[in-house]
Order: sequence, then C-alpha cells, then structure tokens
Amino acid sequence: MDPLNRLVGRVGREWPPAALVTQHVNRVAPLRTTTFVITDTQPEAPLGTGLLNDLATCPDCLREMADPSNRRFGYAFTNCSACGPRFTITADLPYDSPPAAMGRPGMCASCRLEYETPADRRYRAQPNACPTCGPALSRPIAEIAEELRLGSIVALKGIGGFHLLCDALDSHVVRRLRERKALEFRPFAVMMPSLEIVRQHCIVEPAEEEALTSPAAPIVLLRPRPGSDLAPNVAGGVPFVGVQLPSSPIHHLLMRAYGLPVVATSGNVCGEPIVIDDRDARTRLRPIADLLVTHNRAIARPCDDSVVRVGMTGPVLLRRARGFAPLPLDVNLELPRALAVGGHLNNTVAIGMGRQAIVSQHLGDLHTPQARQVFETAIADLCRSYRFTPEAVVTDLHPGYASRRWANACGLPIVEVQHHHAHVAACAAENGVVPPYLGVAWDGAGLGEDGDVWGGEFFAVTVAGFERVGYLQPFRLIGGDAAAGDGWRVALAMDWAIRGAAAFGERSHAGILEPMLERGVNAPWSSSVGRLFDAVAAVIGVCDRNRFDGESALGLEAAIDPGERGSYPFGDGLVGDWSPLLAAIREDLDRQTPVGAIAARFHLTLVDWICRVADRLQIGPVVLSGEVFQNAFLSDRAVAALQARGHDVHVHRRIPANDGGLSFGQLIVASGLAGVR
Repeated sequence: MDPLNRLVGRVGREWPPAALVTQHVNRVAPLRTTTFVITDTQPEAPLGTGLLNDLATCPDCLREMADPSNRRFGYAFTNCSACGPRFTITADLPYDSPPAAMGRPGMCASCRLEYETPADRRYRAQPNACPTCGPALSRPIAEIAEELRLGSIVALKGIGGFHLLCDALDSHVVRRLRERKALEFRPFAVMMPSLEIVRQHCIVEPAEEEALTSPAAPIVLLRPRPGSDLAPNVAGGVPFVGVQLPSSPIHHLLMRAYGLPVVATSGNVCGEPIVIDDRDARTRLRPIADLLVTHNRAIARPCDDSVVRVGMTGPVLLRRARGFAPLPLDVNLELPRALAVGGHLNNTVAIGMGRQAIVSQHLGDLHTPQARQVFETAIADLCRSYRFTPEAVVTDLHPGYASRRWANACGLPIVEVQHHHAHVAACAAENGVVPPYLGVAWDGAGLGEDGDVWGGEFFAVTVAGFERVGYLQPFRLIGGDAAAGDGWRVALAMDWAIRGAAAFGERSHAGILEPMLERGVNAPWSSSVGRLFDAVAAVIGVCDRNRFDGESALGLEAAIDPGERGSYPFGDGLVGDWSPLLAAIREDLDRQTPVGAIAARFHLTLVDWICRVADRLQIGPVVLSGEVFQNAFLSDRAVAALQARGHDVHVHRRIPANDGGLSFGQLIVASGLAGVR
C-alpha cells in the first residue's frame, strides 16, 4: 500500500474522539513540505467544513483545573481541541480565523506556543486561553456558591446563554423562581455535581448514564428515586426529572464549590428566547435573579441545553441544541438548494447542501416578537456562515404560522409541505429508509390537505407522493386552539358525538356549546391522537387540562401499570374509532378498575391499531414520527409489537420526533424523492 493510502486508512481509524469525518478524500497537487501543518484558509477558498458543535469539558482539562500546580487551576474558561465552545463562539466561517475574532486581543506567549505546537492538544484550538490572557467571570465562583446557599436565584452566563440557578432542595426558593419567571408548573432541569449524586436522587440505567456523560452532556429524563430530597416542585408534577451534569468549566467549578443539585433552567422571560447578551440580561433577568453573573466572552448565537430520553431503541433527542447542533445530517438523496423554515412550535430551520442537511439549533416557539427575531437571525446566520443563497423556501401549509408568514414575505419561490408528511419524511431519511414505506404521524395538531386539523395519520409514501390511508375518527375541537389546553373540551365533544345533548348534563353553558358543535363554529374537525390523550386523561381523572404542553400525556404515561396486557376495542379497519374505546373506559371506571390498568390498556390499544394497519397494508418499512412518539412506553411497545409481526420499524434518534424535526423533513420532501406539493 502506498503512503497516501496508508495515511487515509489511519485517519479513518485514528481520528480524535471529537472529530467528525464528513467528506471523502480528493487528490490535490503536492505542497512540497516535509512537516505536518494546518494552513490558514484563504478568503477565496470554498468552505471545507461547517460550524462545529460545543463539547463538554474533557478529562484532561478537568485534571488541570483541579491541579493547584497548573496555571489553569480553577480557571473557568479552560478548553482544548477535544472540548469547549465552538458553535456558540464562532462569529463566522472559516473557523481558523484569527483568535481576535473571538472578541479578545490575542493569546499570551504560553497559550500561543500551545496553539502553534502540533504535538500539543491545544494545537489550533481557537478558544485557547488562560487566566493571563483569557475571559474572566464578573464574580468569584466561591461568591456565587455562597449566594446559592443563602437562597438566592442566580443568573449565570454560560456557553450558549444564561442559566437561572437556585437550590434544587429548597422548595421555597424554587417556588420564588416559578413566581418570578411565571412558570407555575413546567418542569425545571436540575444540574447535579457528579454521577454519584445523580444516583442518589434518580434511578439511572447504563444507557442513561452513557448519555449523561457523553461529550454532548445533554439533559436526560430520569425517574426520581423514592426518598430523594429534591424539592417536589422542581418537576412540576411530572414523573421524570431532567438531569444534567456540568458541561463547562464554569459549571464544574460551581458544582464543586456548591456540592448540591441546583435548578438550571434557561435564562429567559417566559415565552422569550434565552438571553445571551450582558446588557439584555440586565434588563430582562434582573427582575428574576438576585445576582447576575456575566463574563467577557461574547456568545455568537443562543443555544439551549439538549434534551434526551432513553428508550428501548437507545437515546432519543427531544431537543437538539448544545452538543449536537449544527452537525450535518447525511442523507441518501440530493437535497434542493432550499431553506426550510419549520413550524411554529419547537422551531428549527435548515438548509440543504448536496447530500447533507444543516439543521439549526432549537429556536423554540414563535409566539413572541423576541422569538421571531431570533428565528430571523438564525436564518441569516445559517445562510451567511455557509455562504448559502437559497433558491426556494420550504414551509408548512398553515397560514398562521410565523414561519409561514416570513416565507410569504421573503420574496423567494415557496414549496409547501404538509405538516405530517414532513414528520414521517424526517424519520425515514434519518434512518436511510426510501419509499415505499408506511408513515405514522401522531401529534397535537397540523393543518391537513383538506383544511382540517390532522394529528392521527397513516400515510402510504411512494416516490410519486403520499396518500393518507388511515386516520383517527375526526371529532370537534371546542374553542379551536383552546382545546389543546383543556382535555375536558375534547372529551365533551366526543361524548356529544356519541350521546347528543345528554352529554352536557347539568352544564350551564350547554346552550352555547351545542350550537358550536352542531355548526362547527370555532369548533374545527380534528383527527389528533395528541388530543385523544387529553380526552382520556380528563375522563379517567389524571389531568383535566394541560398547564404546559404535553402534561396530560405525561400524566397518562406515568400512571401506567406496566404489568397490564389488555386493550380496548378501537374499530376494525384503518380508521381508529374512539367511540367503543371511551365506552369501555367508562365501564372500567364504573367497575373501579385501577387507573394504572386503564392507562396501560389505552396505550396498548394504540399499539394494536398501528399493528393492524401495518399488517393489512404491507407497504414496506414502518416509520413512527410526531410528538406522541416521545412517549417511551408507546414507542417501545409499538416497536416491539411491529418487530414481532415481522415489520421493519424505525423511530427518531438524532432528530426530534416533535416539530423540531419539521425543517429537516421539509427539505427531504422538497427533494422530490418523496413527492413535492
């Protein structure tokens, strides 16, 4: 084998742990040098790589920070080529631009020597710094830890934005944080000092431990251990705790000094994006925090913590952000030179570059002007960074989405992609599945091609397009979008469809509701499985209304008796019929059947329906997408049942099943392989 081929082979086997190989080798003219060098990218040269993901602090840097004899002892901005910020500090590409672009004048002599020495692990590490030449915190770590002990709420600037921190064992300070942030029930994430302390408070399976300690260091949803002294109001009534380990030197040093779990929630006002700017923090976070701690390293773009849940198929991303974004996603088709702008909730945007999709970090819901500004900035940032000029914009059908309104106004040709088609296309492409396949898309809401609210769909997807072959029997949504918050509205509409006026009983507002249902005034048709979850949760007394998105579904999942094997009738065709389901549930309630058994039977009924449709149609692989499949019990049982019947089944892993995956799916559909609307 010639030396060049040997070199290529070694690179393929021996690249550094943090490296990602995204391109194949091209032969170029010899440079006539006998030493290894990394040369600066020339301004006119095409981009050879994209923005890199942030990485949690590596063991070598942690050892230096803990060594009193090391010059980086206790330094809050230690990093090397194997760890540290990348995505959140890179103002522009190429990444090898001078360090002054990082917002500081330059490196000291010692850091410069490390940076220029090929054998050093800090060789070409752009954020390389030390206490002599690097950034600094506005307050000492010891002072921050003392404020937490005194019951203060601390706004701390981190890698991708500010965190709001407080003692996670003190229910009084947690309640104060909820009041100030206007988040009465939504769960808070918790940062714990070490894996040992995580085990004291939570049940941790090996795959969950692996996710916690990975270089991405995401928030991982864990089951609390009985007897844990975490404040009960941390989780907000949800049966899981979102736990993360320290991911940056700042957090490692603080957790070492404090020694106890802290609430670590996004530093923002409710409904607004995470704060990244010091001046903005003084305006928006001062009313929430007792202490504001900043540093003098600029954050180029916001990036929340990623969220992972581990199921039967392994770790599944619920929120793709720090540690994962914006790594490219390889696909087996040529993507259009288009910008996909996602949906209205859990928004992301994406661009297609050959056979790679670049999907932005999680941008959040687009309800507020501030959130929409972040959305627009992310589009400009993505296009500028990758020298990308889109030739079209791919968007959802819904005219009310902020992302759709932006697409209408941008002046580029528009490609419309139906919401649930994008969901299943994203899951298929992520798993390398090509048409034909059976797509199952279950979520809360998405505008259907017939103008109704879909959300319980089965699609036969072919190269030519997609056909809706099954769905949940439609029902009225009393109050339209308001039904997403009140499960009783859905339950009442279903009961009215079965029993007529008798469903209203003694309700004083029956005279208003019945005409709405009869005429469809502010009561559109829906086939949403997400809303079916809300109705069942209300009927069995688990949750009457969603105080935050998905509360009913989480409550139903938490109530499950895992030993139950029964299910309910649900029709016998491709359309799911909820009438016999609700009748059987009410019979179980009359018999005083335990809620845990009812919750389990409901989930298993949905599994039976998926299997029934897949068995009858025999289209090909089955792909499961939509936020309903973030339910680990449902997803795991569906995968196991389908596989037992001989079906090839796929779920999301690297792209969220919720609307965070829409932009990726929109690009896939717009490629033409799965059909373009």
